[in-house]
Amino acid sequence: MNKIFGANISYRVCNYLKEFLNNISSVEIANQKVFEVFGIHAFFDSSDDFKIFMESIYSLNIDLVEEPDRAEYGDFQTNKDLADKVVKYLLLKNVSPEIIIEPTCGKGSFIIASLSNFKTVKKIFGIEIYKPYVWETKFSILDFFLSNPDILRPEITILHNSIFDINFKNISKQYQTEELLIIGNPPWVTNSELGSLNSTNLPKKSNFKNQKGLDAMTGKGNFDIAEYITLTLFEAFQSHNGHLALLVKNSVIKNIVFEQKRKQYKISEIEKCCIDSKKEFNVSVEASLLSCQLNSIPSVECTALDFYSLEKKISFGWLNSKFVSNIAQYSKTKNIDGVCPFEWRQGIKHDCSNVMELERKNGYFTNKLLDEITLEEDLIYGFLKSSDLKNTVIKNTRKYTIVTQTKVGQETSYIQHLYPETYTYLKKNISFFQARKSSIYKGKPPFSIFGIGDYSFKPYKVAISGLYKTYHFTLVLPQNDKPVMLDDTCYFIGFDKIEYAIYSIILLNNGRTEDFLKSITFYDAKRVFTKDILMRLDLLNLAVEISQEAVKEQIGFLNDKYNLEINFSKWGDFIDEMKPEKEKQLTLFG
Repeated sequence: MNKIFGANISYRVCNYLKEFLNNISSVEIANQKVFEVFGIHAFFDSSDDFKIFMESIYSLNIDLVEEPDRAEYGDFQTNKDLADKVVKYLLLKNVSPEIIIEPTCGKGSFIIASLSNFKTVKKIFGIEIYKPYVWETKFSILDFFLSNPDILRPEITILHNSIFDINFKNISKQYQTEELLIIGNPPWVTNSELGSLNSTNLPKKSNFKNQKGLDAMTGKGNFDIAEYITLTLFEAFQSHNGHLALLVKNSVIKNIVFEQKRKQYKISEIEKCCIDSKKEFNVSVEASLLSCQLNSIPSVECTALDFYSLEKKISFGWLNSKFVSNIAQYSKTKNIDGVCPFEWRQGIKHDCSNVMELERKNGYFTNKLLDEITLEEDLIYGFLKSSDLKNTVIKNTRKYTIVTQTKVGQETSYIQHLYPETYTYLKKNISFFQARKSSIYKGKPPFSIFGIGDYSFKPYKVAISGLYKTYHFTLVLPQNDKPVMLDDTCYFIGFDKIEYAIYSIILLNNGRTEDFLKSITFYDAKRVFTKDILMRLDLLNLAVEISQEAVKEQIGFLNDKYNLEINFSKWGDFIDEMKPEKEKQLTLFG
């Protein structure tokens, strides 16, 4: 296998084109000949390409430069075996396309698989921004036809272009009656990741979900490029008879089904066929084949299958007004899906762990830079991260943090006057704070933190990790008569009374709660738990469902194991606390 233009070209194609284009000097004539025999439009983009190509063949000036690693761009090329299996899966669904569009065709595996298996194809459109892949796709098509001379040869157009510059609606208008298949493997990367690589291959409107203010600044405006591409294709082709089949991350499929309630795209028979990404692409990303029927009554459910056995796993999506990860399991626990009477909060965000996260050793504090530091105690609080939330009750922390503010935006100049040692330490390391990239710190006082408020100083907290896939809640007790802080990967509710915290953790660690959470969370999500998920826990309804004897039994267990002295006497007050305000007023004046 040789390379020309950085693309693999077989000896067979190389030798064929050398003879086929012998004595031709015009790019127009060369393109016409290739089109007549192979159906490929504009095989050479320009006369310069044609000239360089012919010189390379005849002088044997073959480009042996190694192909760059494009994985950082979410570029995971589909192997031929997987592409063939995807097409055969579509054949089982009686997909029989006349027009095929591959929006990011890469090296052309899906085009070759389609040529091998579909017998009704009239036209194929492939789009690819990386020029060596454009050439490799063209070379692969030639090699395929030379190996299979009796195969039907449709018209083929491989465009060297960014998908974001293609007007798919124009293509849709040209082929309104033909059966369509959109197939491929768009990039597994987010807009912010491409931005950090200084890539120009981005949508013109990066905040396409219209997130505003804080949500956009703290990451909700971030999105997968594959999601943007898929929704763009829905916009253009949803009223077209046909099918869509794209390899994407599972999070993309979840987001698409979630948005389907609002968008109502004309798609149905939505399926998530789970693949083994480690085996197919050697990456640790949960991904699947998204398959759906176009031009049909909008569906808001998705069936999850194993791609290899086609065995059905679960169905997820919208059930009435609720979005759930397991429709069958949710039906058994839906009574506790409501609004949590206590507000779940995220922990402190400081984005400066080298300076702000401390340990206590030999009478000093030490930071991640291994500096030994003397600080006043007043602004020092015990600190927990997601990895610390393993036990049911936590009384001591291994880490500490400096809490510079009691609310977001508070002036920090007071530190210099009241806590000079702390101020000297922070000032010495100010470059770390100035290097923080998040826009939430822009225009804020020096040493600002985020995710801080009255709730942070509640003495008793019930917390859960947003990152770890454990459906277990932890009671966090004060340390040295001061509340313990959590980082921004944790979620918590805070209480002034330990009894309320104990009652809450008993309810939250109940098996029924776990069953409910498993029915509304997605195990492969980057954050299994979010504030939106946790705010759906109706603890009042849960308290009604669980017997008081079971609660008392758990109180006794926690007292014995953790040397606590809690009783059931405040249970009634706890129930009243959870009741809606209107109901409390009726009780008061009834």
